[in-house]
Amino acid sequence: MADNSYKLEAELRTSFGKGAARKLRVLGKIPAVIYGHGSEPKHVSLPAHATGLIVRQSNALITLDIEGNEELVLVRDIQKDPVLRIIEHIDLAVIKKGEKVEVEVPIHVEGQAAPSTFVSVDTNTLRLLVSAIDIPNNVVVSIEGLGEGQHVFAKDVVLPAGAELADEGDILIINVSAAAVNEEPAEAAAEAAAE
Repeated sequence: MADNSYKLEAELRTSFGKGAARKLRVLGKIPAVIYGHGSEPKHVSLPAHATGLIVRQSNALITLDIEGNEELVLVRDIQKDPVLRIIEHIDLAVIKKGEKVEVEVPIHVEGQAAPSTFVSVDTNTLRLLVSAIDIPNNVVVSIEGLGEGQHVFAKDVVLPAGAELADEGDILIINVSAAAVNEEPAEAAAEAAAE
């Protein structure tokens, strides 16, 4: 499972709007909202640099220290400036230990398909229902020895212990087809020999 739990200090904020968010970003902070479990949303600011490093990790769990109170959260949404690519805002969901959450996990393909085949990866992620504190870094799909015409569907993927598939089982992950054969060099050689 992933070692994707981090700690950050967060400050409650009372000013809102574009102007307030801009001032926070100038101070090296990112505005964020924490929601979930029926509680009122909490508006906080996070340290920009440390947060930016953490959110590079998919499905990162963060223990926030909010004025002495700890809150376990999962990054749910990140809004970035389309030009500058800086983080403008983050949505965080409250997580309780033992709770299952739905996350999107990258697919890692390993192995070699049969010779003279072409492997097409149709889906790069799978949605899983997993324990909030045991989110995997990825799901491994083996293509070892797969031949022409074989497929791997979401229902065929071996999931980590305790994980459940949240996607439809018939989603195509891998398609193995015959490799395109380039016959031109052989034809050119035959024509050259005939001349």
